[in-house]
Amino acid sequence: MNAAEDVITLTRALLRFDTINPPGDESLCMAFLADYLQRHGFEIQLRRFADKRYNLLARMDGKDKDAKPLAFTGHLDTVPLGNAPWRHDAFGGEIVDGKLYGRGASDMKAAVAAFIAACMQHQQAIRTGNGVLLMLTGGEETGCDGARALLEDAGVVLPPVKALIVGEPTSNYPIIGHKGALWLRCETQGKTAHGAMPELGINAIYLAAEAIGKIRNFEPGAPHPLMKQPTLNVGTVSGGLNINSVPDRCSFDVDIRTAPNLQHGEIRQRLAAMAGEQVQLTTLVDLPSVLTEPGDPWIKQVFLCCRPLHDGPLEHRVVPYFTDASLLRDALGSPPCIILGPGEPAMAHQTDEYCLVDKLLQSVDLYGEIINLGC
Repeated sequence: MNAAEDVITLTRALLRFDTINPPGDESLCMAFLADYLQRHGFEIQLRRFADKRYNLLARMDGKDKDAKPLAFTGHLDTVPLGNAPWRHDAFGGEIVDGKLYGRGASDMKAAVAAFIAACMQHQQAIRTGNGVLLMLTGGEETGCDGARALLEDAGVVLPPVKALIVGEPTSNYPIIGHKGALWLRCETQGKTAHGAMPELGINAIYLAAEAIGKIRNFEPGAPHPLMKQPTLNVGTVSGGLNINSVPDRCSFDVDIRTAPNLQHGEIRQRLAAMAGEQVQLTTLVDLPSVLTEPGDPWIKQVFLCCRPLHDGPLEHRVVPYFTDASLLRDALGSPPCIILGPGEPAMAHQTDEYCLVDKLLQSVDLYGEIINLGC
């Protein structure tokens, strides 16, 4: 098979695995990739971090084993299918009118297949250069669980790397950073009573509603030149056991997206003060933002590689979602980091998710160019 057939075949193979998270099960998909990569010359480490949950490290060394390799990362878990019916089999990998359909096609199994295919195509450059490191994770969609487990895994030593490429969906547009995420669970405690005698109780839902009203217009901090205004969203509310009782407990979850100019500890303190003493806060996810200086020499080279693929001059852009780079970048020696993948950003988490086949093929060549920059 040629390179185009290789990447399409591999992408379709990955899409056929159900890796929906929750509940989360990357076991069969990771085992398939571990075998595939090992057969193609990579040294692999398949690491279990929970029941049916796996991370996979694959390394191909260059001529100098002590040199800093180029690193790629991607996650294999996907979000649930949603309630709307799919016109195309979510695990079928159908190609219709130039679109490759399936849950995870854009976010982000196509990118994983593409950077693997690029490595296969450019093995000589890798082996005569500095080598490559592939970090394939589980559990990214629920807060970078796999990446966190990888850092806590005593059996894994991550080397410093030359640069980090995150294959999230960008339609092959180079992205130099993303916002941080602070997820907080806010709980209120009341006093239960019969629903016919509410005056004898303290309604925890009312307390939560009051607190939500107070924080609705909370400002996490000043805008960032690239990441703009930080945001806050109350995503879930849960309280009460039955309709005819006064609820004695309620919780709501807050999603705050931040920038490098903001400190999560300070944001948490101010939010707690605004919500009031009746609200107890628990941190669910705490992920820093990621931003590489636009003037970094490697970033400039990547932009030159991407330039012919887009109309007009390329701008320095960031995205609001988080990636595994939040945790992996520091562990890899704080290298320059680019978010770059063939997926369609608007297709992430959507019904009938797809990746454009021409973008997928384009990304193999693009990743190959980056490998040849001096892998």
